[in-house]
Amino acid sequence: MPSLSFAPPSLCAPLLLSLPPTVTHLDVPPLFRSRFVLGGYRQVGQPWQRYLLSLLQLHNDSLTVWSPLLAAAVVSLRFLMFAVLAGGGVLGFRLQGPEGQGLSADVSSLPLVLYVFSALAYLGCSAAAHLLQPHSERAHYSLFFLNNVGGAIYLYSCALALHLYSSDAAWTQSFLGKIFLPAAAVLSWTSCAASCYVKVRSGWTCTFHRKLYSLTTISSISPIFHRLATHSWTSSPTPSLHLLQVALSLLSAFFFSCSSPERLSPGSFDFLGHSRQLFHVLLSLCTVVQQEALFRDFLWRRPALARLFGAERLLLACTSFLWLTSCCGMAALALRSRLQNRTSTAAEA
Repeated sequence: MPSLSFAPPSLCAPLLLSLPPTVTHLDVPPLFRSRFVLGGYRQVGQPWQRYLLSLLQLHNDSLTVWSPLLAAAVVSLRFLMFAVLAGGGVLGFRLQGPEGQGLSADVSSLPLVLYVFSALAYLGCSAAAHLLQPHSERAHYSLFFLNNVGGAIYLYSCALALHLYSSDAAWTQSFLGKIFLPAAAVLSWTSCAASCYVKVRSGWTCTFHRKLYSLTTISSISPIFHRLATHSWTSSPTPSLHLLQVALSLLSAFFFSCSSPERLSPGSFDFLGHSRQLFHVLLSLCTVVQQEALFRDFLWRRPALARLFGAERLLLACTSFLWLTSCCGMAALALRSRLQNRTSTAAEA
């Protein structure tokens, strides 16, 4: 007689079988559609747990969710390794030597900590927004507003960290270097407010905010352009990482500002390869590479950082990050309130 084997059933199989199949763009409201993506949509209005389980389901946002999640895990682990093994400091503080007691403030590491925090915030908000947004119209708007805030503070933290750790000293003292951080803050806030406003007004059908975000992305890494163009690569520990960072940033900005390749063949890139997925994959890779470059530049410049900028200026720069975060949050909340008022008025009518 043939032998029979009884394998234990998969724990995930019954849960995945309970998920409804993906549908076409005709089966979801226009708000939840992406241009030139015709299939792979999850049904709207399902319970929260089904969208959480859809993390293991193949749909047109699978790669968009997994790429920032994996990048967040890499960023977290690498930061912990850096803080413990390389003496990077934890939360802007470090242990004093045997002659000291308690903790001593390490102001020079605060911008780096803010960068890591903002990177994790952006990656987490991005993954949550694309995973959970089909739940309802209210969830869709709220999650993407939060995602816009995370993206804005991440871009400003990039500008702040690159300005302090990676820019050339001559560029920092130039007129462009002196107005760089205020200009980066204004562009980041404008990008956040414009993205939220466009979402309220047209639900992403307008592409102006995409071009503005791409411009902000490029401007945030502009110190690297100058450094790569004017300095010998042998004078820095991170030229190849910065070059790779620039390439990934430009590519991610390109795919975010256009709807290619799905524009060329609608329906062919629904599950894999459309511009939204490519943007998130490239930006996630850029964040990992950028963090590694900043770690090395931080250790390279750390001894002279307080002398070059001064402790007060470093603290002021970190305060500007908190100010920008508050401004972006207030802009998102104001537009969300306007959206709720519009919805209430329409329901009463």
